[in-house]
Amino acid sequence: MRMLFRSRFLLLLALAALLAFVSLSLQFFHLTPVSTAKNGASSKSRKRVMPEPVTEPPVTDPIYEALLYCNIPSVAERSMEGHAPHHFKLVSVHVFIRHGDRYPLYVIPKTKRPEIDCTLVANRKPYHPKLEAFVSHMSKGSGASFESPLHSLPLYPSHPLCELGELTQTGVVQHLQNGQLLRDIYLKKHKLLPSDWSTDQLYLETTGKSRTLQSGLALLYGFLPDFDWKKIHFRHQPSALFCSGNCFCPVRNQYLEKEQRRQYLLRLKNSQLERTYEDMARIVDVPTKQLRAANPIDSMLCHFCHNVSFPCTRNGCIDMEHFKVIKTHQIEDERERREKKLYLGYALLGAHPILNQTISRMQRAAEGRKEEVFALYSAHDVTLSPLLSALGLMEARFPRFAARLILELWQDREKPSEHSVRILYNGVDVTFHTSFCQDHHKHSSKPMCPLENLVRFVKKDMFVALGSSGSTSYYDACHKEGF
Repeated sequence: MRMLFRSRFLLLLALAALLAFVSLSLQFFHLTPVSTAKNGASSKSRKRVMPEPVTEPPVTDPIYEALLYCNIPSVAERSMEGHAPHHFKLVSVHVFIRHGDRYPLYVIPKTKRPEIDCTLVANRKPYHPKLEAFVSHMSKGSGASFESPLHSLPLYPSHPLCELGELTQTGVVQHLQNGQLLRDIYLKKHKLLPSDWSTDQLYLETTGKSRTLQSGLALLYGFLPDFDWKKIHFRHQPSALFCSGNCFCPVRNQYLEKEQRRQYLLRLKNSQLERTYEDMARIVDVPTKQLRAANPIDSMLCHFCHNVSFPCTRNGCIDMEHFKVIKTHQIEDERERREKKLYLGYALLGAHPILNQTISRMQRAAEGRKEEVFALYSAHDVTLSPLLSALGLMEARFPRFAARLILELWQDREKPSEHSVRILYNGVDVTFHTSFCQDHHKHSSKPMCPLENLVRFVKKDMFVALGSSGSTSYYDACHKEGF
């Protein structure tokens, strides 16, 4: 009897040890949550512990989508940029980025602003090995050429309490990583630029916000460490659509008005969303209309991405349930936007000027010109979103912080007169998801799309997609009567 008891005891002990091992293993691989907060914070801390994004959930999860949007810097990501058969030569690269993580543009009424430090500190997460060198190099930037009003902007964030819309350390690190990734692929592997590159081989353009200029500089520093400031010329783009001298487009504005009306009607139908706004307005003691006008999700995303608790008042706390309802509505809005296709009309006309400029630059490179072989547009979500839709990438996620859209131009060494393009979004090859090349791979073995397809799309098919078959130019499509 004693032997039987001892055997059972040893069996239970072994089973307990096995369960403990499995539990630790699951925690190590982030398959189960752990109770300890990040950075060693105790469980009593009001800091939230963000779940780790592991694999995509089977149904839409607002927390998972928000984590993707935050784009917290982590280990180097795998990417498909620069992948091509050995007999292809990289000719030019055109990079469109959204600025990195920023402080909110809006403040939730009657609440304390989130305490985020926008100085760049080496021993604070997230960190990048080039962060200190970046700060040092930015302090020497007086020799660069910046179009007005860029010359009056700071070259890196520096406020102990972030100003509204200011780039954070996270945002700088995101683009240092982007730049280093592109350097490893395009410079070290494909030798896109010679070691003695010149000013005219780069094309750099940004809007007039400090967060876009600083994001562009961070990516550029990761791409070309310790670059010669005298070779740098940043152009200023007044419009977030990068439409240069072609911004007047009445039909585009009409599409936008219809799209905004669609958004308004969808919001009216969402009674849960309205109850959520009412409850949040009660907490902060303001009218619901005022709370809604303050676009609270913008500030809440900052709290979420920086793992800072949502604000409280004497009436209660804004919490994760409020956040999930608003974020879920955003996801539903994006889904309906794809179905209704009103935004597509706006996107096609909004993105045409910058796409037309890009194919012109590609055509010059295909002719053997060596100018502007690396183009960088440092922009906003409202720049990348219409570009993605116009290209036919309707299923692409809304641009996260530090999102990158890249167009690569390649030459076939075996047939030097033939040039092809690849389209990549956040490192994923989406070439055959574009509207102008989605069927090409069915009758071609090349893992890319003929340049002619993209040129034809921009010069003609974009207007056909608008239903403007009689329109042969951007001007005609923008001024079509009877829309």
